[in-house]
Amino acid sequence: MYIWMVRSFHQSGQSLPVLWLVHSSVRFIRKQGLDRLFLECDAHMWRLGDRRIPEGIAVDGGSDWQGVPGKDLTRPIRGRQEVVSGWSLSPLQSFFHTVLENSPHCDTMVDNNLRITNWNRKLGCKCQYKHIVDSQQTARPTFFARKFEAVVNQEIIGQLDYYLYGNYPAGTPGLRSYWENVYDEPDGIHSLSDVTLTLYHSFARLGLRRAETSLHTDGENSCRYYPMGHAASVHLYFLADRFQGFVIKHHATNLAVSKLETLETWVMPKKVFKIASPPSDFGRLQFSEVGTDWDAKERLFRNFGGLLGPMDEPVGMQKWGKGPNVTVTVIWVDPVNVIAATYDILIESTAEFTHYKPPLNLPLRPGVWTVKILHHWVPVAETKFLVAPLTFSNRQPIKPEEALKLHNGPPRGAYMEQSFQSLNPVLSLPVSPAQVEQARRNAASTGAALERWLDSLVGSMWTAMDICATGPTACPVMQTCSQTAWSSFSPDPKSELGAVKPDGRLR
Repeated sequence: MYIWMVRSFHQSGQSLPVLWLVHSSVRFIRKQGLDRLFLECDAHMWRLGDRRIPEGIAVDGGSDWQGVPGKDLTRPIRGRQEVVSGWSLSPLQSFFHTVLENSPHCDTMVDNNLRITNWNRKLGCKCQYKHIVDSQQTARPTFFARKFEAVVNQEIIGQLDYYLYGNYPAGTPGLRSYWENVYDEPDGIHSLSDVTLTLYHSFARLGLRRAETSLHTDGENSCRYYPMGHAASVHLYFLADRFQGFVIKHHATNLAVSKLETLETWVMPKKVFKIASPPSDFGRLQFSEVGTDWDAKERLFRNFGGLLGPMDEPVGMQKWGKGPNVTVTVIWVDPVNVIAATYDILIESTAEFTHYKPPLNLPLRPGVWTVKILHHWVPVAETKFLVAPLTFSNRQPIKPEEALKLHNGPPRGAYMEQSFQSLNPVLSLPVSPAQVEQARRNAASTGAALERWLDSLVGSMWTAMDICATGPTACPVMQTCSQTAWSSFSPDPKSELGAVKPDGRLR
């Protein structure tokens, strides 16, 4: 998606027309197909032939990042319908450039987009014009910076906000917090996967158990609830640029008064990365995590919280400090101590992150998995992750035959063609027949038994930190969500928008 930044620049009360661009050449025009005629049909782009450039028009092109005046840009080309109809294959890189080139404002154009572009190709960034986008022309003024994302780093957004509008008063709540909505009721449950739908229900039940146990007072049963329906909304919650878990708004019946209440539960993942004890003399490993949707550019998992089900393909990530080249062994162990995969990774001296997705046969056995990292077969660290059993299939309660098929592990119990069973004694990982039998019984469970199994697993990996009421409640000790620091209903001055001031500012 492209975002146009159209602005007016004011000096001495006058609006100055400015266009920032990288001037195109004949080679650029041909490279971009501006001199060809195309037709989009049946999800294909068909080249029909040469395109006749209207006489008396200078075709231009370049960067799609530009600043243009807040004036009527159609005025210069009124009466020249051929200029705006049947435009080129890449209008973002050519249309406005051509309009301004042929307007009375052409002598005010600046032949540079006045920004530094630094595409770090090691992180997966690609661009065909390497000599242009990787050049560091720091001698020129730079105006644009883009793709600030609060889930990656909110601090820089705050710094820009403070620079433009000034600091908030001391003690203003919510400045270091960030909530991002990932689900809302109008979206419909069809927008959720079976994994997220399953876990959102479990998170809500985790919150209700917290309400019953931590808010219960002597002789007081008005904080007992029964869950009702699907989640009403779900937010990612960050504090000081760190993921703090999920905030789930959900409905529940207060059993003391038989009335429906709307609550919000905050669940936080438990710390699962552990350095070996006693620690290894190999100290380069800083962190390890398992998830899906690995973003190599930002070096984080876009599946925040690592919500995984039996049919997901997990990726193992390691973060490294600087040091000598070294080779480590990574071992994946399933919930009944079956070694699913093992492989070696060469860590170069300058490596910061490594990630790898082992080609495991699916479905994965539900439960808590362990990923061990060893150096010369000496434990360095380990991390754990949850593969959740599903209580929903196609957004409907899962049927017994579906549950057994999904929750019984891979075909013939093998995650890969090669067996690693001989490593179990070396790693002191006994395979217990009792564990295997319990896993088999769990795989056949449905209904309330399946929910209990799921909730016990979720409770071992997640903590219900708090719960609040969004409206009236019969629980006398339940706090109001707007008075908490974590709820999506709590104050967030960063998101408050009012009327635009005469000077064009919000504050």
